[in-house]
Amino acid sequence: MSRPKKSRRVCDPPKMLGFTPYGIPNCKIEQVTLKMEEYESLKLIDYDLRSQDKAAELMNVSRPTFTRIYNKALKTIIKAFVEGKGISIEGGNYQFDKDWFRCKKCHKLIEGIDNHTRCKDCKMFGTEELINLNHSYNQ
Repeated sequence: MSRPKKSRRVCDPPKMLGFTPYGIPNCKIEQVTLKMEEYESLKLIDYDLRSQDKAAELMNVSRPTFTRIYNKALKTIIKAFVEGKGISIEGGNYQFDKDWFRCKKCHKLIEGIDNHTRCKDCKMFGTEELINLNHSYNQ
């Protein structure tokens, strides 16, 4: 019996839900899925310019595990670029450091329920329009 996977630590959720390629009709776009921990690995290495050792430490995984996550993320992004597929950022085995919510209407990110204010384009105001992003998926 294999041991259960530890949740990967993710600091902040992405601002977007994914990307679509330019020049292909929306009805014909196929999707690839970039898991939340794969997104975080790309952000830490290529955006924040961290070393793989430091990035692995921040995600609470070993260096070899981090390298596998990062390489899988690169393969997913390259497949989307070469094959003209959309990228959906969702799922994975992750845990946020803080409580995060997203508005169902305008998709605004909210750090903690106490920071929730009425969105200017949203007619409703309350917790029922919020999606809790703090659960991890085992996919």
